[in-house]
Amino acid sequence: MDLNIGIVGFGARSTLVNEAHRPGRGSRVTAVCDLSERSRAEARAALPEASVTDSLDELLASGIDAVMVLTPDHQHAPVAIAALEAGVPVFCEKPLAVTVEDADAILETARRTGTRLYVGHNMRHMSVVLLMRRLILEGRIGEVKAVWCRHFVGNGGDYYFKDWHAERAKTTGLLLQKGAHDLDVIHWLAGAYTTEVQAMGSLSVYGDIDDRRDRSGERMRDWFSLDNWPPTAQTGLNPVIDVEDISMVNMRLGNGVLASYQQCHFTPDYWRNYTVIGTEGRIENFGDVSGSEVGLWNRRHHGAAPADETFIVPESPEDVGHDGADALLVAEFLRFVRDGGVTSTSPVAAREAVAVGIRATDSLRGEAGTLEVPQLEGDLVAYFEAGQVEASAGVPS
Repeated sequence: MDLNIGIVGFGARSTLVNEAHRPGRGSRVTAVCDLSERSRAEARAALPEASVTDSLDELLASGIDAVMVLTPDHQHAPVAIAALEAGVPVFCEKPLAVTVEDADAILETARRTGTRLYVGHNMRHMSVVLLMRRLILEGRIGEVKAVWCRHFVGNGGDYYFKDWHAERAKTTGLLLQKGAHDLDVIHWLAGAYTTEVQAMGSLSVYGDIDDRRDRSGERMRDWFSLDNWPPTAQTGLNPVIDVEDISMVNMRLGNGVLASYQQCHFTPDYWRNYTVIGTEGRIENFGDVSGSEVGLWNRRHHGAAPADETFIVPESPEDVGHDGADALLVAEFLRFVRDGGVTSTSPVAAREAVAVGIRATDSLRGEAGTLEVPQLEGDLVAYFEAGQVEASAGVPS
Protein backbone atom coordinates (compact mmCIF):
# COMPACT_ATOMS: atom_id res chain seq x y z
CA MET A 1 0.00 0.00 0.00
CA ASP A 2 1.28 3.46 -0.87
CA LEU A 3 2.29 5.89 1.86
CA ASN A 4 0.29 9.13 1.73
CA ILE A 5 2.75 12.04 1.69
CA GLY A 6 2.05 15.68 2.45
CA ILE A 7 4.16 18.54 1.10
CA VAL A 8 4.56 21.87 2.90
CA GLY A 9 6.17 24.40 0.57
CA PHE A 10 5.76 23.94 -3.18
CA GLY A 11 8.68 26.13 -4.26
CA ALA A 12 12.26 25.55 -5.37
CA ARG A 13 12.65 22.16 -3.66
CA SER A 14 9.30 20.88 -4.90
CA THR A 15 11.39 18.90 -7.40
CA LEU A 16 11.56 16.30 -4.61
CA VAL A 17 7.86 15.69 -5.19
CA ASN A 18 8.82 13.76 -8.32
CA GLU A 19 10.59 11.23 -6.10
CA ALA A 20 7.84 11.08 -3.48
CA HIS A 21 4.91 10.79 -5.89
CA ARG A 22 5.17 7.24 -7.22
CA PRO A 23 1.58 5.94 -7.22
CA GLY A 24 1.44 2.17 -7.08
CA ARG A 25 5.16 2.00 -6.29
CA GLY A 26 5.14 2.82 -2.60
CA SER A 27 4.11 6.43 -2.11
CA ARG A 28 1.90 9.18 -3.44
CA VAL A 29 1.54 12.87 -2.63
CA THR A 30 -2.01 13.38 -1.41
CA ALA A 31 -1.86 16.86 0.12
CA VAL A 32 0.05 20.12 -0.45
CA CYS A 33 0.17 23.24 1.72
CA ASP A 34 1.57 26.60 0.61
CA LEU A 35 0.76 30.21 1.44
CA SER A 36 1.48 31.37 -2.13
CA GLU A 37 -1.40 31.43 -4.60
CA ARG A 38 1.03 30.72 -7.46
CA SER A 39 2.49 27.73 -5.66
CA ARG A 40 -0.94 26.31 -4.92
CA ALA A 41 -1.90 26.70 -8.59
CA GLU A 42 1.28 24.91 -9.65
CA ALA A 43 0.59 22.14 -7.15
CA ARG A 44 -2.94 21.64 -8.49
CA ALA A 45 -1.60 21.41 -12.03
CA ALA A 46 1.15 18.96 -11.09
CA LEU A 47 -0.92 16.86 -8.69
CA PRO A 48 -4.58 17.05 -9.77
CA GLU A 49 -5.67 14.32 -7.34
CA ALA A 50 -4.04 15.90 -4.27
CA SER A 51 -5.79 18.28 -1.91
CA VAL A 52 -4.20 21.74 -1.95
CA THR A 53 -4.57 24.19 0.93
CA ASP A 54 -3.02 27.15 2.71
CA SER A 55 -3.77 25.59 6.12
CA LEU A 56 -1.12 23.50 7.86
CA ASP A 57 -3.70 22.17 10.31
CA GLU A 58 -5.85 20.99 7.41
CA LEU A 59 -2.90 19.19 5.80
CA LEU A 60 -1.87 17.49 9.04
CA ALA A 61 -5.45 16.29 9.60
CA SER A 62 -5.81 14.91 6.06
CA GLY A 63 -4.67 11.38 6.87
CA ILE A 64 -1.11 11.65 5.61
CA ASP A 65 1.51 9.13 6.73
CA ALA A 66 4.43 11.60 6.54
CA VAL A 67 5.17 15.20 5.61
CA MET A 68 8.02 16.80 3.70
CA VAL A 69 8.88 20.32 4.90
CA LEU A 70 10.24 22.21 1.87
CA THR A 71 9.55 25.78 2.98
CA PRO A 72 12.04 28.67 3.19
CA ASP A 73 14.55 28.04 5.98
CA HIS A 74 13.07 30.30 8.68
CA GLN A 75 9.77 28.38 8.46
CA HIS A 76 11.29 24.92 9.00
CA ALA A 77 11.08 24.88 12.79
CA PRO A 78 7.43 25.88 13.35
CA VAL A 79 6.19 23.56 10.61
CA ALA A 80 8.35 20.60 11.63
CA ILE A 81 7.48 20.96 15.31
CA ALA A 82 3.75 21.16 14.56
CA ALA A 83 3.96 17.99 12.46
CA LEU A 84 5.99 16.13 15.07
CA GLU A 85 3.51 17.15 17.75
CA ALA A 86 0.74 15.77 15.55
CA GLY A 87 2.57 12.45 15.34
CA VAL A 88 3.34 12.78 11.61
CA PRO A 89 6.86 11.63 10.56
CA VAL A 90 8.85 14.56 9.16
CA PHE A 91 11.30 15.08 6.31
CA CYS A 92 12.87 18.50 6.92
CA GLU A 93 14.90 20.09 4.17
CA LYS A 94 18.35 21.35 5.16
CA PRO A 95 19.36 23.43 7.01
CA LEU A 96 17.33 22.02 9.86
CA ALA A 97 16.72 25.53 11.25
CA VAL A 98 18.23 29.03 11.26
CA THR A 99 18.94 29.14 15.00
CA VAL A 100 20.54 26.61 17.33
CA GLU A 101 17.58 26.96 19.67
CA ASP A 102 15.11 26.01 16.94
CA ALA A 103 17.26 23.09 15.76
CA ASP A 104 17.46 21.76 19.32
CA ALA A 105 13.71 22.25 19.78
CA ILE A 106 13.01 20.12 16.70
CA LEU A 107 15.20 17.29 17.98
CA GLU A 108 13.76 17.50 21.49
CA THR A 109 10.20 17.42 20.11
CA ALA A 110 10.96 14.39 17.97
CA ARG A 111 12.34 12.53 20.97
CA ARG A 112 9.56 13.55 23.37
CA THR A 113 6.78 12.59 20.95
CA GLY A 114 8.56 9.54 19.53
CA THR A 115 7.79 10.82 16.02
CA ARG A 116 10.33 10.01 13.31
CA LEU A 117 12.51 12.84 12.03
CA TYR A 118 14.62 12.81 8.86
CA VAL A 119 16.73 15.70 7.51
CA GLY A 120 17.40 16.28 3.80
CA HIS A 121 21.19 16.27 3.67
CA ASN A 122 21.28 14.78 0.18
CA MET A 123 25.06 15.07 -0.23
CA ARG A 124 25.44 11.98 1.96
CA HIS A 125 24.04 10.16 -1.06
CA MET A 126 26.23 11.85 -3.70
CA SER A 127 28.58 9.48 -5.48
CA VAL A 128 31.64 11.70 -5.11
CA VAL A 129 31.19 11.94 -1.33
CA LEU A 130 30.53 8.21 -1.00
CA LEU A 131 33.67 7.43 -3.00
CA MET A 132 35.87 9.67 -0.86
CA ARG A 133 34.37 8.31 2.35
CA ARG A 134 35.00 4.74 1.18
CA LEU A 135 38.66 5.49 0.48
CA ILE A 136 38.99 7.00 3.96
CA LEU A 137 37.29 4.07 5.69
CA GLU A 138 39.49 1.63 3.78
CA GLY A 139 42.50 3.35 5.31
CA ARG A 140 43.93 4.42 1.96
CA ILE A 141 45.29 7.71 3.38
CA GLY A 142 45.86 6.62 6.97
CA GLU A 143 44.32 8.61 9.81
CA VAL A 144 42.55 11.79 8.69
CA LYS A 145 44.18 14.95 10.04
CA ALA A 146 42.82 17.74 7.82
CA VAL A 147 39.83 18.43 5.56
CA TRP A 148 39.65 21.44 3.22
CA CYS A 149 36.67 22.42 1.12
CA ARG A 150 36.46 25.17 -1.50
CA HIS A 151 32.94 25.88 -2.74
CA PHE A 152 32.72 27.83 -5.99
CA VAL A 153 29.09 29.01 -6.12
CA GLY A 154 29.00 30.18 -9.71
CA ASN A 155 25.22 30.67 -9.75
CA GLY A 156 25.25 32.61 -6.50
CA GLY A 157 23.94 35.87 -7.91
CA ASP A 158 20.84 34.22 -9.34
CA TYR A 159 20.33 31.58 -6.67
CA TYR A 160 20.84 33.58 -3.47
CA PHE A 161 20.73 37.34 -4.02
CA LYS A 162 17.40 37.88 -5.76
CA ASP A 163 15.00 36.51 -3.15
CA TRP A 164 14.65 35.67 0.57
CA HIS A 165 18.06 33.95 0.68
CA ALA A 166 19.70 37.39 0.78
CA GLU A 167 18.11 38.31 4.12
CA ARG A 168 19.61 37.46 7.50
CA ALA A 169 16.15 37.31 9.04
CA LYS A 170 15.29 34.34 6.81
CA THR A 171 18.62 32.50 6.54
CA THR A 172 20.97 33.82 9.26
CA GLY A 173 23.55 33.80 6.43
CA LEU A 174 24.71 31.82 3.42
CA LEU A 175 27.47 30.28 5.49
CA LEU A 176 24.62 28.38 7.15
CA GLN A 177 22.09 28.19 4.30
CA LYS A 178 24.48 27.04 1.59
CA GLY A 179 27.33 25.81 3.75
CA ALA A 180 25.24 23.36 5.82
CA HIS A 181 25.80 20.74 3.11
CA ASP A 182 29.58 21.01 3.16
CA LEU A 183 29.88 21.39 6.91
CA ASP A 184 28.00 18.11 7.27
CA VAL A 185 30.22 16.41 4.69
CA ILE A 186 33.37 17.69 6.41
CA HIS A 187 32.15 16.18 9.68
CA TRP A 188 31.26 12.90 7.95
CA LEU A 189 34.61 12.55 6.21
CA ALA A 190 36.56 13.54 9.33
CA GLY A 191 34.57 11.36 11.71
CA ALA A 192 33.83 14.07 14.31
CA TYR A 193 31.94 17.29 14.93
CA THR A 194 33.35 20.80 15.25
CA THR A 195 34.07 22.18 18.72
CA GLU A 196 35.63 25.56 17.79
CA VAL A 197 35.26 27.93 14.82
CA GLN A 198 36.90 31.10 13.55
CA ALA A 199 35.65 32.91 10.47
CA MET A 200 35.97 35.95 8.24
CA GLY A 201 33.72 37.12 5.44
CA SER A 202 32.22 40.09 3.65
CA LEU A 203 29.61 41.32 1.21
CA SER A 204 32.19 42.09 -1.46
CA VAL A 205 30.24 42.34 -4.73
CA TYR A 206 26.44 42.20 -4.58
CA GLY A 207 26.10 44.85 -1.89
CA ASP A 208 27.41 47.47 -4.32
CA ILE A 209 24.69 46.77 -6.93
CA ASP A 210 21.79 49.20 -6.56
CA ASP A 211 19.51 47.65 -9.20
CA ARG A 212 16.95 46.09 -6.83
CA ARG A 213 13.32 45.04 -7.01
CA ASP A 214 10.73 43.05 -5.12
CA ARG A 215 10.33 39.68 -6.78
CA SER A 216 7.41 38.44 -4.67
CA GLY A 217 5.53 35.83 -6.62
CA GLU A 218 8.48 35.08 -8.91
CA ARG A 219 10.58 31.91 -8.97
CA MET A 220 14.29 31.47 -9.55
CA ARG A 221 13.57 29.84 -12.90
CA ASP A 222 11.94 33.13 -13.97
CA TRP A 223 15.23 35.03 -13.84
CA PHE A 224 18.05 32.46 -13.97
CA SER A 225 20.42 32.60 -16.94
CA LEU A 226 24.09 31.81 -17.47
CA ASP A 227 24.16 35.06 -19.45
CA ASN A 228 23.74 37.01 -16.19
CA TRP A 229 27.46 37.74 -16.14
CA PRO A 230 29.71 39.27 -14.89
CA PRO A 231 28.46 39.39 -11.28
CA THR A 232 28.74 43.20 -11.18
CA ALA A 233 26.25 43.39 -14.08
CA GLN A 234 23.47 41.55 -12.20
CA THR A 235 20.11 43.33 -12.11
CA GLY A 236 16.97 42.99 -10.06
CA LEU A 237 18.60 41.94 -6.81
CA ASN A 238 16.60 41.56 -3.61
CA PRO A 239 15.72 44.90 -1.95
CA VAL A 240 17.42 43.67 1.24
CA ILE A 241 20.90 42.17 1.01
CA ASP A 242 22.60 41.75 4.37
CA VAL A 243 24.36 38.37 4.00
CA GLU A 244 27.94 37.75 2.93
CA ASP A 245 28.90 36.70 -0.61
CA ILE A 246 32.32 35.35 0.44
CA SER A 247 33.16 33.51 3.67
CA MET A 248 36.11 31.57 5.08
CA VAL A 249 35.96 29.34 8.16
CA ASN A 250 38.54 27.46 10.20
CA MET A 251 37.38 24.60 12.42
CA ARG A 252 38.77 22.35 15.14
CA LEU A 253 36.94 19.05 15.43
CA GLY A 254 36.46 16.93 18.51
CA ASN A 255 38.98 14.31 17.36
CA GLY A 256 41.70 16.89 16.68
CA VAL A 257 41.13 17.14 12.92
CA LEU A 258 41.56 20.67 11.53
CA ALA A 259 39.23 21.75 8.75
CA SER A 260 38.53 24.77 6.60
CA TYR A 261 35.64 25.83 4.38
CA GLN A 262 35.62 28.62 1.80
CA GLN A 263 32.48 29.78 -0.02
CA CYS A 264 32.35 32.34 -2.85
CA HIS A 265 29.19 33.42 -4.70
CA PHE A 266 30.73 35.26 -7.65
CA THR A 267 32.93 32.62 -9.31
CA PRO A 268 32.45 31.68 -12.99
CA ASP A 269 32.35 27.93 -12.22
CA TYR A 270 30.04 26.02 -9.88
CA TRP A 271 31.39 23.00 -7.99
CA ARG A 272 32.95 21.80 -4.75
CA ASN A 273 36.54 20.73 -4.22
CA TYR A 274 37.39 18.59 -1.19
CA THR A 275 40.92 17.76 -0.07
CA VAL A 276 41.36 15.22 2.74
CA ILE A 277 44.86 14.75 4.16
CA GLY A 278 45.82 11.77 6.30
CA THR A 279 48.95 10.35 7.88
CA GLU A 280 49.65 8.23 4.78
CA GLY A 281 48.39 10.31 1.86
CA ARG A 282 45.66 12.55 0.59
CA ILE A 283 42.64 12.51 -1.72
CA GLU A 284 41.11 15.33 -3.76
CA ASN A 285 38.18 15.52 -6.16
CA PHE A 286 38.20 17.30 -9.53
CA GLY A 287 34.54 17.82 -10.33
CA ASP A 288 31.70 16.62 -8.14
CA VAL A 289 29.39 14.73 -10.50
CA SER A 290 29.41 11.29 -12.09
CA GLY A 291 32.42 10.85 -14.36
CA SER A 292 34.58 13.26 -12.34
CA GLU A 293 37.90 12.16 -10.89
CA VAL A 294 39.18 11.64 -7.37
CA GLY A 295 42.96 11.55 -7.10
CA LEU A 296 44.89 9.70 -4.40
CA TRP A 297 48.52 10.50 -3.56
CA ASN A 298 50.31 8.03 -1.25
CA ARG A 299 53.99 8.34 -2.29
CA ARG A 300 56.48 11.20 -1.97
CA HIS A 301 57.05 13.36 -5.05
CA HIS A 302 59.28 16.23 -6.17
CA GLY A 303 56.87 19.11 -6.61
CA ALA A 304 53.44 18.72 -8.16
CA ALA A 305 52.72 15.26 -9.51
CA PRO A 306 49.89 13.30 -11.08
CA ALA A 307 47.88 11.24 -8.63
CA ASP A 308 49.31 7.83 -7.77
CA GLU A 309 45.82 6.42 -8.31
CA THR A 310 42.77 7.92 -9.97
CA PHE A 311 39.17 6.91 -9.27
CA ILE A 312 36.21 7.79 -11.47
CA VAL A 313 33.08 8.92 -9.68
CA PRO A 314 30.51 6.24 -10.59
CA GLU A 315 27.17 6.85 -12.20
CA SER A 316 24.29 7.19 -9.76
CA PRO A 317 21.42 4.67 -9.87
CA GLU A 318 19.05 7.54 -10.70
CA ASP A 319 20.12 10.30 -13.10
CA VAL A 320 18.06 13.02 -11.43
CA GLY A 321 18.45 15.83 -8.87
CA HIS A 322 21.93 16.45 -7.47
CA ASP A 323 23.53 13.68 -9.49
CA GLY A 324 20.99 11.13 -8.32
CA ALA A 325 21.26 11.98 -4.63
CA ASP A 326 17.71 13.34 -4.38
CA ALA A 327 16.17 10.04 -5.47
CA LEU A 328 18.26 8.09 -2.97
CA LEU A 329 17.46 10.62 -0.26
CA VAL A 330 13.69 10.35 -0.67
CA ALA A 331 13.86 6.56 -1.01
CA GLU A 332 15.70 6.35 2.32
CA PHE A 333 13.16 8.65 3.96
CA LEU A 334 10.25 6.54 2.76
CA ARG A 335 11.97 3.37 3.99
CA PHE A 336 12.56 5.07 7.34
CA VAL A 337 8.88 6.04 7.62
CA ARG A 338 7.87 2.44 7.01
CA ASP A 339 10.51 0.54 8.94
CA GLY A 340 12.50 2.93 11.13
CA GLY A 341 16.14 2.13 11.83
CA VAL A 342 19.41 3.95 11.32
CA THR A 343 19.79 6.19 8.24
CA SER A 344 22.73 7.63 6.31
CA THR A 345 21.59 11.12 7.19
CA SER A 346 21.49 12.15 10.84
CA PRO A 347 19.36 14.68 12.74
CA VAL A 348 22.27 15.12 15.15
CA ALA A 349 24.69 15.80 12.28
CA ALA A 350 22.17 18.21 10.76
CA ARG A 351 21.98 20.09 14.06
CA GLU A 352 25.77 20.20 14.30
CA ALA A 353 26.00 21.71 10.80
CA VAL A 354 23.51 24.39 11.88
CA ALA A 355 25.44 25.10 15.08
CA VAL A 356 28.75 25.46 13.20
CA GLY A 357 27.23 27.66 10.51
CA ILE A 358 25.69 29.96 13.09
CA ARG A 359 28.74 30.22 15.35
CA ALA A 360 30.98 30.80 12.33
CA THR A 361 28.62 33.58 11.23
CA ASP A 362 28.83 35.04 14.73
CA SER A 363 32.61 35.01 14.42
CA LEU A 364 32.80 36.69 11.01
CA ARG A 365 30.28 39.35 11.98
CA GLY A 366 32.10 40.00 15.23
CA GLU A 367 35.83 40.30 15.67
CA ALA A 368 36.75 37.08 13.82
CA GLY A 369 37.51 35.45 17.15
CA THR A 370 37.52 31.75 17.97
CA LEU A 371 34.14 30.66 19.33
CA GLU A 372 32.99 27.42 20.91
CA VAL A 373 30.19 25.42 19.31
CA PRO A 374 27.41 24.49 21.77
CA GLN A 375 27.15 20.74 22.21
CA LEU A 376 24.02 18.58 22.40
CA GLU A 377 23.12 16.60 25.51
CA GLY A 378 24.55 13.09 25.39
CA ASP A 379 21.25 11.28 25.90
CA LEU A 380 19.68 13.17 22.98
CA VAL A 381 22.61 12.21 20.76
CA ALA A 382 22.30 8.57 21.86
CA TYR A 383 18.59 8.54 21.03
CA PHE A 384 19.11 9.55 17.43
CA GLU A 385 22.25 7.51 16.87
CA ALA A 386 20.32 4.42 17.97
CA GLY A 387 17.76 4.98 15.23
CA GLN A 388 15.37 7.16 17.27
CA VAL A 389 14.64 4.66 20.02
CA GLU A 390 15.45 4.95 23.70
CA ALA A 391 18.40 2.87 24.85
CA SER A 392 16.08 0.63 26.90
CA ALA A 393 13.81 -0.04 23.92
CA GLY A 394 16.23 -2.32 22.10
CA VAL A 395 17.41 -2.26 18.50
CA PRO A 396 14.94 -0.78 15.98
CA SER A 397 13.40 -3.07 13.40
